[in-house]
Amino acid sequence: MKILFLGDIVGRAGRDAVIAALPSLRVRLGAELVIINAENAAHGFGLTPEIARALFAAGADVLTLGNHAWDRREIVPYIEGEPRLLRPFNYPPGTPGRGAGVFAVGSRKVLVVNAMGRLFMDALDCPFRGIDALLAAHAIGRTVDAAVIDFHAEASSEKQSFGHHVDGRVSLVVGTHTHVPTADAQILPRGTAYQTDVGMCGDYDSVIGMQKEGAALRFVKKLPGERLAPAEGEATLCGVLVETDDATGLARRIAPVRQGGRLAPTLPD
Repeated sequence: MKILFLGDIVGRAGRDAVIAALPSLRVRLGAELVIINAENAAHGFGLTPEIARALFAAGADVLTLGNHAWDRREIVPYIEGEPRLLRPFNYPPGTPGRGAGVFAVGSRKVLVVNAMGRLFMDALDCPFRGIDALLAAHAIGRTVDAAVIDFHAEASSEKQSFGHHVDGRVSLVVGTHTHVPTADAQILPRGTAYQTDVGMCGDYDSVIGMQKEGAALRFVKKLPGERLAPAEGEATLCGVLVETDDATGLARRIAPVRQGGRLAPTLPD
């Protein structure tokens, strides 16, 4: 099975690029499941139902969120009725929405999990403890054919630790949140594909997707300024394509995906 994961969509530049490119990109890569982190899609902060519907119409199968999940109040009633939109599973009990789902890909089933780290982030429930129970209930090779985790976290050490913690139990762990693609796409020793951060779908002539002048001024003067605004130049789409083994559910291949904008392009053969 081929699974395409695209990193954090940032603002209009990112979402317009994804909506325009995804239909043809999905065909070119032969992607059977498309997962996108969309937590910065609405002017850099949160997601609206209108944008979510546009991303689904363009070909996204599952959307994930993160620490900006609740920046747009209108997403709360929408997420309750939309199983394809996931927020981090380790939010406290009673939080609207769901943190994981099992999705049909033809005759096969894929578990998709959205998790959030705790280092330099909100103090949520422990993702390490929580994921063990979740994966016990949805084991690849028994109840599902593949499993993907979007680990939305700040610290690369926490992301790497989480990847090793679930190695051999999921098909892919991909990091989101820091918006800069790392060069460590690999298959871990027990068969889980991994990348510390997949990068963003946004304008890279920026500071992690935001207009660079306002962002830099915060460091120069050490004073808060106006609310940061997304950069509006041509966006680069960043992601990974993972191919899983139908017999084991583990990864056979992981390859970076970059298209458009400023970064060097790369697409899997």
